[in-house]
Amino acid sequence: MTATAAPGIGAVTYAREDTLAVSEFRQVLVESGLGSIRPVDDEERLQRMLDGAGLVITARLTDGTLAGVARTLADFSWVAYLSDLAVSRQAQGLGIGKGLVEETRSRLGPEVSLVLISVPDAVPFYGRIGMARTADAFWYQREH
Repeated sequence: MTATAAPGIGAVTYAREDTLAVSEFRQVLVESGLGSIRPVDDEERLQRMLDGAGLVITARLTDGTLAGVARTLADFSWVAYLSDLAVSRQAQGLGIGKGLVEETRSRLGPEVSLVLISVPDAVPFYGRIGMARTADAFWYQREH
Protein backbone atom coordinates (compact mmCIF):
# COMPACT_ATOMS: atom_id res chain seq x y z
CA MET A 1 0.00 0.00 0.00
CA THR A 2 1.30 3.43 -0.96
CA ALA A 3 -0.17 6.77 0.12
CA THR A 4 0.45 10.10 -1.59
CA ALA A 5 -1.08 13.55 -1.42
CA ALA A 6 -3.08 14.89 -4.36
CA PRO A 7 -3.76 18.62 -4.68
CA GLY A 8 -7.28 19.52 -3.66
CA ILE A 9 -8.35 16.08 -2.44
CA GLY A 10 -5.83 15.08 0.22
CA ALA A 11 -4.35 11.62 0.61
CA VAL A 12 -4.70 8.95 -2.05
CA THR A 13 -3.94 5.34 -1.13
CA TYR A 14 -2.79 2.95 -3.85
CA ALA A 15 -3.22 -0.75 -3.11
CA ARG A 16 -3.55 -4.13 -4.72
CA GLU A 17 -7.19 -5.26 -4.45
CA ASP A 18 -7.72 -8.83 -5.57
CA THR A 19 -11.38 -8.75 -4.47
CA LEU A 20 -12.54 -5.41 -5.87
CA ALA A 21 -16.35 -5.33 -6.02
CA VAL A 22 -17.86 -5.36 -9.50
CA SER A 23 -20.13 -2.47 -8.50
CA GLU A 24 -17.13 -0.26 -7.67
CA PHE A 25 -15.29 -1.30 -10.84
CA ARG A 26 -18.38 -0.49 -12.91
CA GLN A 27 -18.84 2.87 -11.20
CA VAL A 28 -15.28 4.05 -11.89
CA LEU A 29 -15.51 2.85 -15.51
CA VAL A 30 -18.69 4.89 -15.98
CA GLU A 31 -17.35 7.94 -14.11
CA SER A 32 -14.09 7.87 -16.09
CA GLY A 33 -15.78 7.94 -19.47
CA LEU A 34 -14.67 4.39 -20.35
CA GLY A 35 -18.20 3.12 -19.73
CA SER A 36 -19.06 3.85 -23.35
CA ILE A 37 -16.46 1.30 -24.56
CA ARG A 38 -16.63 -1.29 -21.75
CA PRO A 39 -19.42 -3.81 -21.05
CA VAL A 40 -20.73 -1.93 -17.99
CA ASP A 41 -24.21 -3.38 -18.31
CA ASP A 42 -22.93 -6.97 -18.15
CA GLU A 43 -22.03 -7.63 -14.51
CA GLU A 44 -20.98 -11.23 -15.20
CA ARG A 45 -18.52 -10.11 -17.87
CA LEU A 46 -17.12 -7.37 -15.61
CA GLN A 47 -16.57 -10.01 -12.92
CA ARG A 48 -14.72 -12.20 -15.42
CA MET A 49 -12.58 -9.18 -16.34
CA LEU A 50 -11.62 -8.73 -12.70
CA ASP A 51 -11.11 -12.46 -12.13
CA GLY A 52 -8.85 -12.75 -15.18
CA ALA A 53 -6.62 -9.84 -14.23
CA GLY A 54 -3.31 -10.73 -12.65
CA LEU A 55 -3.04 -7.37 -10.94
CA VAL A 56 -5.71 -4.86 -9.90
CA ILE A 57 -4.43 -1.63 -8.36
CA THR A 58 -6.86 0.87 -6.87
CA ALA A 59 -6.63 4.50 -5.84
CA ARG A 60 -8.83 5.38 -2.87
CA LEU A 61 -9.45 8.74 -1.26
CA THR A 62 -9.20 9.28 2.49
CA ASP A 63 -12.91 8.47 2.95
CA GLY A 64 -12.48 5.13 1.09
CA THR A 65 -14.08 6.32 -2.14
CA LEU A 66 -12.66 4.58 -5.20
CA ALA A 67 -11.10 7.23 -7.45
CA GLY A 68 -9.31 4.98 -9.96
CA VAL A 69 -8.42 1.47 -11.09
CA ALA A 70 -5.57 -0.04 -13.10
CA ARG A 71 -6.39 -3.58 -14.29
CA THR A 72 -3.42 -5.50 -15.69
CA LEU A 73 -2.89 -8.93 -17.28
CA ALA A 74 0.61 -10.14 -16.46
CA ASP A 75 3.02 -13.06 -16.41
CA PHE A 76 5.10 -11.19 -13.76
CA SER A 77 8.26 -12.20 -15.59
CA TRP A 78 8.44 -10.60 -19.04
CA VAL A 79 5.39 -8.56 -20.03
CA ALA A 80 2.18 -7.08 -18.67
CA TYR A 81 -0.77 -5.56 -20.52
CA LEU A 82 -2.49 -2.62 -18.84
CA SER A 83 -6.01 -3.27 -20.06
CA ASP A 84 -7.90 -0.64 -18.04
CA LEU A 85 -6.74 2.65 -16.55
CA ALA A 86 -9.82 4.45 -15.28
CA VAL A 87 -9.95 7.55 -13.09
CA SER A 88 -13.23 9.17 -12.05
CA ARG A 89 -13.80 12.48 -13.84
CA GLN A 90 -13.78 14.47 -10.58
CA ALA A 91 -10.31 13.05 -9.80
CA GLN A 92 -8.80 13.46 -13.27
CA GLY A 93 -5.91 15.89 -13.58
CA LEU A 94 -4.74 15.28 -10.01
CA GLY A 95 -2.00 12.76 -10.74
CA ILE A 96 -4.04 9.66 -9.88
CA GLY A 97 -3.64 8.04 -13.31
CA LYS A 98 0.11 8.50 -13.13
CA GLY A 99 0.09 7.16 -9.56
CA LEU A 100 -1.83 4.05 -10.67
CA VAL A 101 0.68 3.39 -13.47
CA GLU A 102 3.64 3.94 -11.10
CA GLU A 103 2.17 1.58 -8.49
CA THR A 104 1.48 -1.01 -11.19
CA ARG A 105 5.07 -0.78 -12.44
CA SER A 106 6.39 -1.02 -8.90
CA ARG A 107 4.38 -4.21 -8.28
CA LEU A 108 5.52 -5.73 -11.57
CA GLY A 109 9.22 -4.99 -11.02
CA PRO A 110 11.97 -3.83 -13.39
CA GLU A 111 12.11 -7.05 -15.44
CA VAL A 112 8.55 -6.65 -16.76
CA SER A 113 7.56 -4.44 -19.71
CA LEU A 114 4.21 -2.66 -19.41
CA VAL A 115 2.23 -2.22 -22.64
CA LEU A 116 -1.22 -0.87 -23.47
CA ILE A 117 -3.54 0.23 -26.24
CA SER A 118 -4.70 3.79 -25.66
CA VAL A 119 -8.04 5.34 -26.49
CA PRO A 120 -7.34 8.31 -28.78
CA ASP A 121 -8.19 10.94 -26.15
CA ALA A 122 -5.62 9.51 -23.71
CA VAL A 123 -2.62 9.38 -26.07
CA PRO A 124 -1.15 12.69 -24.82
CA PHE A 125 -1.40 11.51 -21.18
CA TYR A 126 0.72 8.41 -21.79
CA GLY A 127 3.39 10.48 -23.53
CA ARG A 128 3.46 12.95 -20.63
CA ILE A 129 4.10 10.18 -18.09
CA GLY A 130 7.04 8.89 -20.13
CA MET A 131 5.64 5.93 -22.05
CA ALA A 132 7.12 5.40 -25.52
CA ARG A 133 4.75 5.10 -28.46
CA THR A 134 5.11 2.14 -30.81
CA ALA A 135 3.80 1.67 -34.33
CA ASP A 136 4.36 -2.08 -34.38
CA ALA A 137 1.25 -3.32 -32.60
CA PHE A 138 -1.32 -5.67 -34.11
CA TRP A 139 -4.67 -6.98 -32.97
CA TYR A 140 -7.86 -8.79 -33.88
CA GLN A 141 -10.81 -6.62 -32.85
CA ARG A 142 -13.37 -8.35 -30.60
CA GLU A 143 -16.70 -9.05 -32.24
CA HIS A 144 -18.79 -7.87 -29.27
